[in-house]
Amino acid sequence: MIAEKTNTAQLIIDKITSSANKINFINDNVISKALIFIEKNGFPTHKNEDYKYCNIDSILKKEFKTIEQKFGEVNNLKEYKLPDALTLVVVNGKYSQSLSDKIILKGIHINSLSNLDDNGKTKITKIANVESDALIAFNTLFANEGFHLKITKNETLQFPIQIIYVNNSTSECIVNPRNIIELEENSEATIIEHYINIGNSKCFTNFVSEKYLANNSKLDCYTIQDENTNGYGVYTNQIEVSKNANYTNTTITLSGQLVRNNHNVVLANSNCEANLNGLFKINGNQIVDNHTLVDHQFPYCQSNELYKGIIDGKSTGVFNGKIFVRKDAQKTNAYQSSKNILLSDDATINTKPQLEIYADDVKCSHGTSTGKIEDDAMFYLHARGIGKESAKKLLLNAFAGEVIEKIQVESLKELIQTKLNLL
Repeated sequence: MIAEKTNTAQLIIDKITSSANKINFINDNVISKALIFIEKNGFPTHKNEDYKYCNIDSILKKEFKTIEQKFGEVNNLKEYKLPDALTLVVVNGKYSQSLSDKIILKGIHINSLSNLDDNGKTKITKIANVESDALIAFNTLFANEGFHLKITKNETLQFPIQIIYVNNSTSECIVNPRNIIELEENSEATIIEHYINIGNSKCFTNFVSEKYLANNSKLDCYTIQDENTNGYGVYTNQIEVSKNANYTNTTITLSGQLVRNNHNVVLANSNCEANLNGLFKINGNQIVDNHTLVDHQFPYCQSNELYKGIIDGKSTGVFNGKIFVRKDAQKTNAYQSSKNILLSDDATINTKPQLEIYADDVKCSHGTSTGKIEDDAMFYLHARGIGKESAKKLLLNAFAGEVIEKIQVESLKELIQTKLNLL
């Protein structure tokens, strides 16, 4: 037990322990390590380099003073479901079998984390190290009943899987959704993870996902974040990519008062590939902080990153991306780009693309650019009879289009275009 209440993390642990479910799917030794790590380090502050512009401790202390963990019911999610997808639903951090579509198709297996066999449980916290980040440790302590989704060997899904994470809080609360997504050899899938908040109170989502791609597998992921001004969250994805496998993720942030994305990819064998794309449009006092790490451990691998931000009002955007190339990772190709548009004088963007290379036969590059809408482009459109607001939307749509066009699910692309309101 924690003897002294010396930091925000310890106080919050005390507040939610009584309402948290008993953890029965995570090893006791791992739980002990997580508890010790939080006791020693607390939640990240601006003194932590990786959280320099996203002071989690301060935000929780300021915005979550009376955590009560009270939730309303969720009954109908029809308006959020994509017409061409199989839907799984997580309500207030817990997998809901009753709201999810029945899975009767070959090649898909889903199970709650507590019902996994011993072999399945070994994958929990295998690549989400509780001693690497206090938010991972906190999720491990209080993880809600999550799920394990597996696509079996040699199966190619002909339709996407949409996972809706919906919060309906009636008091200030913290939820800890967790999942494992596993693709076996030669399998392919498209997965859409969609976060929404329909509650009237503030809710902090501390999400952890461990994704495993076996040899020759392919996973296309889309992360859609739309949790309105009551939504705060840290979303951690840990991905392990095996030989000849391909992982692609496109993260679209539509709303959320605080959104922190930790996207960490390990290229754990030769001839594998990772593609990370991101787009956010923010206003007011919102904070969106994208952190990526691509760890090239073996030769003949490739990674590509493209993140774009549209920042208005007094909001703050952050991109901190690191490409790590180990000594044995010869013939690596790695590219990273961050591009941003500031729509007001009070908007802020902080970018820090990084390369750390220990191999000598590689092709790596990174770059960043930030500016306002070009006056010449606006003048050109005005001269052709296009009004100010219409011209602005046209230019922003062109800017965002490079990321939006990477969305291969048409119904999802239409949803994003409508929500961004750039057309």
